[in-house]
Amino acid sequence: MLPHKQIELKLQAAVRATLPDADTSIVLIRPCPDPKFGDYQSNALMSLAKSRKMNPRQLATNVLAKLDVADWCEKVEIAGAGFLNFRLKSAALTGALQTAARGEHLFFDKTTNPRTAVIDFSSPNVAKPMHVGHIRSTILGDSLARTLRRLGHRVITDNHIGDWGTQFGKLLIGWKKHLDPAALKADPIAEMERLYKLVNAAGEADEKVLEEARQELVKLQAGTAENLRIWHEMIALSQKQFDTIYARLGVEFDHALGESFYNPRLKPLVDELVARGIARESEGAIAIFFDDPPQLKEQPALIRKSDGGFNYTTTDLATLAYRLETWQPDEIIYVTDGRQQLHFQQVFTAFRKWQERGSPEPPRVGNAGSAAAGDSRAPMKLAHVWFGSILGEDGKPFKTRSGETVKLADLLDEAEARAFKIVSDKNPDLTAAQRREIARVVGLGAVKYADLLPNRQSDYVFSWDKMLALQGNTAPYLQYAYTRIKSIFRKSDVASALRADGSAISAVSTTLALSALEEVALAKHLLNFGLTLEAVAEEYRPNFLCNYLYELAGKFTSFYENCPVLKADPTVRDSRLVLCDLTARVLKQGLTVLGIEVVEQM
Repeated sequence: MLPHKQIELKLQAAVRATLPDADTSIVLIRPCPDPKFGDYQSNALMSLAKSRKMNPRQLATNVLAKLDVADWCEKVEIAGAGFLNFRLKSAALTGALQTAARGEHLFFDKTTNPRTAVIDFSSPNVAKPMHVGHIRSTILGDSLARTLRRLGHRVITDNHIGDWGTQFGKLLIGWKKHLDPAALKADPIAEMERLYKLVNAAGEADEKVLEEARQELVKLQAGTAENLRIWHEMIALSQKQFDTIYARLGVEFDHALGESFYNPRLKPLVDELVARGIARESEGAIAIFFDDPPQLKEQPALIRKSDGGFNYTTTDLATLAYRLETWQPDEIIYVTDGRQQLHFQQVFTAFRKWQERGSPEPPRVGNAGSAAAGDSRAPMKLAHVWFGSILGEDGKPFKTRSGETVKLADLLDEAEARAFKIVSDKNPDLTAAQRREIARVVGLGAVKYADLLPNRQSDYVFSWDKMLALQGNTAPYLQYAYTRIKSIFRKSDVASALRADGSAISAVSTTLALSALEEVALAKHLLNFGLTLEAVAEEYRPNFLCNYLYELAGKFTSFYENCPVLKADPTVRDSRLVLCDLTARVLKQGLTVLGIEVVEQM
């Protein structure tokens, strides 16, 4: 077990010995913001003291009297209003590096209390091209799934595809009256998009077209054979497009249950909510009204329209119920843009009311209230992980020069093309195939990283020059840092002693000696990899990992420039090669968690 985890367990035990009724799950160790105060810090005692109206420094003193972490730390210090600061002993630091070098861990331990998380992300629409607006949900959701899985949790990914709704009435008219079979074969998404635009424009000019579209939709909803056949073909053709783009991005889903999957559940759901007094009639429609939270008092959630139709709220409630009964998750995470914040506040609040009134499904309540009797697990958590917009360099929504929405396939093509030019300019001696593969990895990695690096709730400016730069906080910079380390081993006489997977040198039995300040700084940063992954999982913010990796690359550069490796004395050389190897492994693992590949040469 890693030193910080050992310290954390000891601290929790000391808190329990001091305050037997305390919730020690909140007693955590985190990296110290300022290294001059220590390596790790805990501020949990202040909140425990506040809730008990105690003096926090006195509580810290009492806990410290029962705390024995001498195996890993120098003397623990109390700071400020009750912070505890911990500084690692050299032996604890080198010991953690040694076990990592032997392959026992990579500075994180898989959880001993795995939870089940359902992640809903991407959600493209049938018969429409995936566009730049889908990239944030897709990449953010994938990175969260990768992080949780890496930490040992059970993750179920579900792509809630838009395969139902009023647009299909218009599409059915277009398909029956205006379809160009050759165009459909050549580019099915473009042809379906053309058909929709054609009928939509006609409908704006002629009410009869809209009525005809409504009738086609009614036939589809009634299960008319011809309309069902066309609809299924639209879905199959769209799925091919989705699969192609997801394969390029390295994104996989466990399920792709579209909106239509939940249709049989919608009427019974509304009837149940009305019967339980959760929903009621209002002006011919059925809605859920909220007393709490205050911001929803004037924002009722419509679940059946006055014409008898259902909407996204109805479908999302049915989806939640299905996920609960099918997978019994501890957490459901929705990754969408920030414009849907009100919608998910309504859905989550309505769902909690429904469950609290006695749903026949598994009894675990939403993210408020207490678990049902006999269920020792915490209540299910519902999280809306929302994000901002992608802007062009003019500060407006990112569009093509003609003002059209940027298609995702075109964006990825351009990323690879731009990266290919850069690689070809820098490495003209490589074969065209080698340059294309490097360009694929670098181009796609640059797009992903540029999306994950900002605070997800902020808008960000899309800039090809910045994201493809080999300097600064970019994917190419980190990928290049990885290749620089690998080149050290290619130049060294221990290259032949690499393991079969190329990940660890044979000098794992080397006694590590960290004498230079740069070595110590690099080593301590490596130890924080697992804590960073945990922070990403807790707060749904992959930008924490981006910044950690950027700092890691910077600390490695400082180490390499100040601490000779291959020209050092053999004992020192082997110790420093272990540091090099561990840095490369963490860089690769961290980028993999972000969904970004590496290459051995750039």
